[in-house]
Parts: sequence; structure tokens; C-alpha cells
Amino acid sequence: MSELQRSSSSGPAGTSSLGATVEPTRLMGHLREFARRVKLSGTPEELESFRYLQRQMEQFGYRTQLIFHDAYISLPIRSRVLIDGHELKSITHSMSVPTPQDGLTADLVYVGEGDEAAITRQDVRGRIVLVDGIATEDVAAFASRAGALGQIHISPNEHLYEMCVSPVWGNPSQHTRAHLPSTAICTISRDDGAILRERCLNGETVRASLRTEVDTGWRKTPLLVADLEAPTGDPDSPFVLLSGHHDTWHYGVMDNGGANATMLEAARLLAERRADWRRGLRICFWSGHSHGRYSGSAWYADEYWDDLDRRCVAHVNVDSTGGEGATILTNSGVIDELKGVAADAVKAVTGQIHAGRRQGRAADQSFWGVGIPSMFGSLSHQPPGPVKMLTALGWWWHTPHDLFEHIDPDNLARDTKIILWVLDRLLKERVLPLDYTAYADALLAELAPLDDELADILPIDGLKRAAETLRRHAAALTAMASTASDRDAERINQTLMQVARALVPINYTTGERFHHDSAMPHPAWLALEGLRELARQDARSTDLPFYVVHARQTRNRVAHALRQANEAIEVQLLDHARGA
Repeated sequence: MSELQRSSSSGPAGTSSLGATVEPTRLMGHLREFARRVKLSGTPEELESFRYLQRQMEQFGYRTQLIFHDAYISLPIRSRVLIDGHELKSITHSMSVPTPQDGLTADLVYVGEGDEAAITRQDVRGRIVLVDGIATEDVAAFASRAGALGQIHISPNEHLYEMCVSPVWGNPSQHTRAHLPSTAICTISRDDGAILRERCLNGETVRASLRTEVDTGWRKTPLLVADLEAPTGDPDSPFVLLSGHHDTWHYGVMDNGGANATMLEAARLLAERRADWRRGLRICFWSGHSHGRYSGSAWYADEYWDDLDRRCVAHVNVDSTGGEGATILTNSGVIDELKGVAADAVKAVTGQIHAGRRQGRAADQSFWGVGIPSMFGSLSHQPPGPVKMLTALGWWWHTPHDLFEHIDPDNLARDTKIILWVLDRLLKERVLPLDYTAYADALLAELAPLDDELADILPIDGLKRAAETLRRHAAALTAMASTASDRDAERINQTLMQVARALVPINYTTGERFHHDSAMPHPAWLALEGLRELARQDARSTDLPFYVVHARQTRNRVAHALRQANEAIEVQLLDHARGA
């Protein structure tokens, strides 16, 4: 455990009593309201529910703004899958290509779980791929690229899971539009799929007909922003961002009604203790999460980039709280420098030891490019099940069965207390609990094998030294923070924000701060990928010099970010030593 984690593990004064004030009846009351409507992005029913959120936030004392913006939204309507003239139960998906009225017919080709190698090793051009597992953006991209006409996904069970299959994060631009799926995509049940799989594996030619109807295009969608400043009343002061989506598949009582109820209750209780805040709270409810591949949060990150860059200290995302049977609190995603905060919160509320996991490319995490440290998304999970590729959020997730009956009031209150615990710390602690010694350790672990593999091709010992310097500097900054005056604490916080702007993009993006990376699964420390690509090459390959060019540029980008971070901390340490 780092010095920063030890010094703050007890949390700010009053955190325990704050959790004790959570009212399960209020939480369930909000859920009853959310359970009244199907909230497809950009529909009147969704807007009506947004109005409820706005009224609640205004009652709690927040200044609200309901923004309407253009979003590229895709709403599945109906599908038909015919095999030998027999129709199978099916659904189509958000961002699937709609077929002509008469549909399309082609031979099936089974591609296992649909990884790129499985799809490219067969000729799928003009055919329909049969895939094990729920529909995903990566399979859609691979199948489209390989020239497939369609996809039929085999559900891991009898339920058909609604999905958005766009590999484009947020709204497509003229540059990313071509990456949208070019195939018609459906899902069928496990039992129906098993029969088709067996026929394909037996070498039988199976003809399938697909018909998909999908309403895709630009439309206005709502986005609710609720602000409450710190007691200073400075409208330009730093703030913590709390966010979650409001649009749903079907009634979506857990996903994302549970999280919305958590957000409202957290907003109410935190506002009552605003006198203790050292920074403001901004709460955003997104549309376009389910039907626009995070179009709301991505648009907001772009439109308000400068404000977020200057003022946002951290982002806490909330998704699918309160599910029945969700007893696992050890595996929520969190960025390295906030792992201690997550672990402390989970232990304080539940007694569980939070192992944590690297955040995935999901959950409206649209702010890594800006350089904002983030945590969570889904918070509580189901125990591991026997069926591969079944969601950790419950079998009802993304189905018409996501109803009130699958909410556990005690779990909802528990999850809300964890979110409260985290926000209370982020709002009240004199020095932001961002641990860049943990970041440095994680980066050094990534660089260690590369240092050996690249020693004779493109040395990266300079990166290792810079990361080791970061660790020393971060530890010194933490030690300084423990005795800092209020004035010094404010300076340290500004330094930590500068460090975050330099380092978060290196950890979670290609390093590009102004364009969103794709929604495809990404390797850890994506900005290092150019170095990894070089390390994977045969040293005798004639292509090696080409990889060296890109790897050298990659090294420079990471070195520059580390220099920015180290220089920011050095200035602060030097000023402190001089008594400035």
C-alpha cells in the first residue's frame, strides 16, 4: 500500500455517517418511476423521464441544463431468420445494416467465436457467418472487413441480448463513418444455434435468409447537466464529474435505472453537506449510450473539452447498481492512480478486498483523451457462472426481463454507499487522492519486458529512468501533501491535474487527446503498442526498419508525456523547498 493510500484509508470525517443516511425507500421510489417507460434514445418517453431527473436535481439545489444535441442513433425494430423455410426466434442490433424488404440469402459459414483469425482463415465473402456468443463490435468489424453479407450470433443461453455493434466511439465523422458495420446482424438462441453449428461442422451446406429492419440516423437526444459549486461559489473552480446513462434497452430497471437512482440519492445527500466541499460536483445523465455507442458522453467531451480540461479532477461513472445476486464487489474497473480510493471504499462498506481490474473500453469512458482519471462503470457483479460469455450483470441484462423484480434493495443501498464514499473523498479531501506512484509502478511493469526485447534495436532505458523519476517525484509530492497548508494543497492539486493531463492519455488511449479511439477492445497501455509491435518482429526481417520508425515515434510520445509530468511535479517541489 502506498503512503497516499495509508494516509487516507480512513476516508474523510463523516463518511460513515453519510452512508448511514442512504434511504432505500427513496432509491426504490426512483426506480418505480424509471420502470414506467422504455427509454430509447431520442424518443418522447426518454425525454419525459429526463424531465423527472431534472425536477429531482433542482429540488436538491442543483443548477440544471437540459441540452439537446445531434446524435447518430440506431434503433433495432425487427428481424427474421429463416432456415429451410422455418423461422427462428431472433433479434437484430443497433448499427446493424438494414436489409432490403425481401432480405438476403446466403450460405452459412461457422467461425467459432468470431475472432479475426477465425474469420480470415475462411472465405466468408458473400456469406453469412455463424458466431458463438453475443453480438459485439469487434466481430462486426472483422466480418465487415472480410466481406461477409451477414452475421448470425448464437446466444450463450435462451435469451437474446440487445447490443450496439458499432466499432466507432460516439458519433461517426467523415473519417470514421466507413468503419461502421456493413453486414446485417442477428442473434438467435443457444438451442437453435447448436443445431446450425452441428450442421455446419458436419460439412452440410446450410442456406440462411436474414431480414433486418433498423432505424438509423441523426436525431436530437437529451443530455442533463446538473452543477453545484463548492461553498466558495466560484463558477470556474475544479469539480468532480459523476455520470451515468439514462437511455435503456426495454425498461432497463437495473441498466441503468439502478445507477440513476444511486446518482439521485448521492446528489441529495452530498448537497446536504456542501459546506464541507473543497470542489464542486457536476452530474451528467447521458442518452445515446445503448443506441449510439456512447454518443452523449463523447459529444460532451468534445463540446466541453476546454472546460473539462481546465476544471475536472476525476470522473466517476455508475452503471447497473443494485442487481439481485450481485455479491461480488472486488472487480470493478478503476484507473491505476485511483485504485486506492476504490479499495478503501469497497472495504469500508462491504469488508471485501477490492482487487480491481483495468478499465475496459466501455461505460461512457469518453474522457481519457482529455486526461481525466476515472473509475467504475459497473460496480457490483454476479458470482462467476458456468456459461462462457454470459454477462456478469445478470442473465436479464439487455433483455426485456430487466425489470423491477431483479433489483435487491439492500444491494442498491450498498452500492450507493460505495459511490457516496468515493465522492465524499473526492469532494472533501484537501489534496486529491491521486496516487502516481501506483501509475509509475504499472508503467514500469509494462516497460520491463520491452526493455530487454528492444535493447539491441531501439533502447528505451530513457523511458524507464523517466518512469522511475516519476515514482520518486510522486512519493515526494505525497509526503509534502501530508503537511501542506491550504494554499500549498491547492497548488498540489493543480499539479496533480497537470500530471493527469499528460499521463492518463498514455495509459488509456493512443495518446491522441482530441479524437476518440475506436470502441474496439484495446490492449493495456495502448500508447506503447508501437514498441510492442517492434518487439514482436524477427530481428532478421527486412521489414524491421519500418517498425523502428513508428516505434521511435511511440517512444518520443511517451517520453514527452513523462517529461511534462515530471517537470510539473519538480516545479511544485522546488517552490515548496524555497518556501514560495
